[in-house]
Amino acid sequence: MLSEQGTGTMKTISHPLLKPDTLQQRAYQETIAKEATNKNMLVVLPTGLGKTPISVLVAADRLETFPNGKILMLAPTRPLAAQSFASFKKFFDLPEKKFCLVTGTVAPQNREGFYKTRQLIFATPQTIENDLKNKLITLENVVLIIFDEAHHSIGNYAYPFVAKAYLDQAQHPRILGLTASPGSTKEKINEIRKTLHIETVEIRTEKDEDVAPYVHEKDITWIHVTLPERFEKIKSYLVEAYNKRLTQLKGLGYTKPLRMIGKKDLLELQTAFQKRIRNNQQAAFYGVRLTSEAIKIEHALALIETQGAHILQVYFKKLHSDTSKAAQVLLKDRNVQHAIMLTDDLVRSGARHPKIAKLLGLISMELEQETDPRIIVFANYRTTVKEIVNALQSVPNARPVEFVGQKEGLSQKEQLKRLQDFSDGVYNILVGTSISEEGLDIAEADLAIFYEPVASPLRAIQRRGRVGRASVGTVIVLITKKTRDEGFYWSSVKKEANMKKTLYDIQAGQRDMNDYET
Repeated sequence: MLSEQGTGTMKTISHPLLKPDTLQQRAYQETIAKEATNKNMLVVLPTGLGKTPISVLVAADRLETFPNGKILMLAPTRPLAAQSFASFKKFFDLPEKKFCLVTGTVAPQNREGFYKTRQLIFATPQTIENDLKNKLITLENVVLIIFDEAHHSIGNYAYPFVAKAYLDQAQHPRILGLTASPGSTKEKINEIRKTLHIETVEIRTEKDEDVAPYVHEKDITWIHVTLPERFEKIKSYLVEAYNKRLTQLKGLGYTKPLRMIGKKDLLELQTAFQKRIRNNQQAAFYGVRLTSEAIKIEHALALIETQGAHILQVYFKKLHSDTSKAAQVLLKDRNVQHAIMLTDDLVRSGARHPKIAKLLGLISMELEQETDPRIIVFANYRTTVKEIVNALQSVPNARPVEFVGQKEGLSQKEQLKRLQDFSDGVYNILVGTSISEEGLDIAEADLAIFYEPVASPLRAIQRRGRVGRASVGTVIVLITKKTRDEGFYWSSVKKEANMKKTLYDIQAGQRDMNDYET
């Protein structure tokens, strides 16, 4: 049961299981939630448009219908699971003892007790998968399972296993999947629909009529920089070494034109050679080594083009400690040796990628022109994040902080503390890797800077979603001219357009079928 109530100028949702005046009323969220209570649904919404409120509304309705039922919400990481746990407690008018957060850090005997006594359970899917296998949990009384970041349900991830077990065990099953981007192809989208047993798909973008009132304009700007001559020289040596490997691969029968071969092609070729090895084809051993060498050089090229000399130097040092045959052969290549020598010279001279100077200028201007702004900088590599944070120390009034993942050394507790400090203004610039893209509730930024474009439409959508929630936001993408930066940018644009078209086609097909059935 939903009704509306006014709080000043903001209308909020009234529900017997929700706290008054906490959940803003948005028609598109209510429309989607109402439909999701009756069908297994995949909801596709850009970051910042409120997937959590939809899941709260569906959960509230399911518990109202099945008062003794349980809700299970899964998120791919512990921080995301903890965030959902906190959000639901904020909205639901239920005792603390009804909720529990379950991850692998909780002892198995405690988890088993929580499953029996708690009504709203928040967990990582790997934990639930293991506990299902060990019979610590039954999903019989779960009346709603929510798969957050549902694009993770492709491949061998735990989501498909849990979804199948749920439908096998539950008395009153209902599935809700949430994502900003399910994939750019019809095949990937359909795989998610199949593995999560989705019956209907709902998509909204910032341009939909019922969403538009809640979206503020984003000013998206692309700024190009030119790779300096000394960087180009390093690149030329690496290109020479790279093309040599591709030519040798061509001699082994690989027919794709050299100019069209990318990293994905090399990885596929390496897999093909490895299959031939299992069939005792001797030339395949040479092919595996060549593709491995080419992949390593391709990565070095990406670093000098889009990141800088310091991170390339770090990579070359890792190659020296790499005991593989491919690494040892590479280090004896004269072109690679020249590239290493010039990279060391470049680092000693203090030369930085031109993106750094451009970024410092943009941030200086933002800090001068705006009162207490919040800025997020996205970068692909932790080494680049460190370099940016160090460079920002020279900018007046800049208070930067690194934000990286647990694998990169930042505990969940410290992650959450840094996010809160960023929200409170202790820091005004958050410089993060991909951990700052997916799902985490980061305070809205006035300015987001992409240190490089990303080829993934999901990552691009998630990055953009960090600005323009409460006011007009600015997104700036730094692109190095005539490099893979340009290719990645246009690839993302094309994939995102394809994704939206595919989803709208699916949605239109559903509506046509509904019309036919009625």
